[in-house]
Amino acid sequence: MNRRELLVGSAALGFSALLGKGASAMESKWKKAILWDMLPGSLSVQERFDLAKRVGFDGVELPSIQDAAQIKEMVEASKKSGLKIHSIIYGGWGAPLSSGDPEVIKKGIKEVAAALQSAHDLGADDILLVPAIVNASTRYADAYKRSQEAIKTLIPTAEKLKVRILIEEVWNNFLLSPMEMARYVDDFKSPWVQSYFDVGNVVAFGWPEDWIRTLGKRIHRVHIKDYKGGPGLGGNGHFCALGEGSINWPEVCKALRDVGYEGWFTTELGGGDEAYLKDVSDRLSKALEL
Repeated sequence: MNRRELLVGSAALGFSALLGKGASAMESKWKKAILWDMLPGSLSVQERFDLAKRVGFDGVELPSIQDAAQIKEMVEASKKSGLKIHSIIYGGWGAPLSSGDPEVIKKGIKEVAAALQSAHDLGADDILLVPAIVNASTRYADAYKRSQEAIKTLIPTAEKLKVRILIEEVWNNFLLSPMEMARYVDDFKSPWVQSYFDVGNVVAFGWPEDWIRTLGKRIHRVHIKDYKGGPGLGGNGHFCALGEGSINWPEVCKALRDVGYEGWFTTELGGGDEAYLKDVSDRLSKALEL
């Protein structure tokens, strides 16, 4: 099952009570965004942007788009609403850069390049990339080597377009510790390859605040969701509504302040109507003291 299908489409009313205080002036640079798929698909493009603005978001994260007319429509709606398209959630599952088939890797490189161009044309600053998938047919060491070789060929394109490639840990059996993620990013020796940190994705095998302090300045974007379970808690974990999980939100916020994070927080939850989205936005504001 795709992890996005596991996300709960409701939010806990008590979320704000779990959040810490004592935010610094740094939070004035923290901005809220919403994943495009959370907005009702029955609305027009402009209506979806307007709704996101109305419920309190500052920006949106779009999928990779290649159609020129659709890109133009998105850019115009973005300008009219005042919401920034800050990132492209490309992914990488369809043609993994870790594949043992060279043709699949070539296809993946082409698709990542297209996503970088899409981000540039839409005015976004980065793309989210799942760099590799480890499974029964792909060894860990091979996934590491193949994906790095492929990404290195994309750095000149990223630099030319001024769009960062952000690596995310997303239950792909790869980069399972913050130290390894940091090393993987540092191996590129390029400001154009950094980290996209998902607070909920790492809870199954680690602590978000530990990841944040280890990755530090490598983190350029943050995804927000909640997860119940994790190391030492026993049982099988699962994604859940914000505030009902095992995440220590005050400590997560403190860690982000400690490493000097300045940037976007994108909610990656189930979609819903205006009342639901307003509730998500309001509680996220309380979390970040915006």
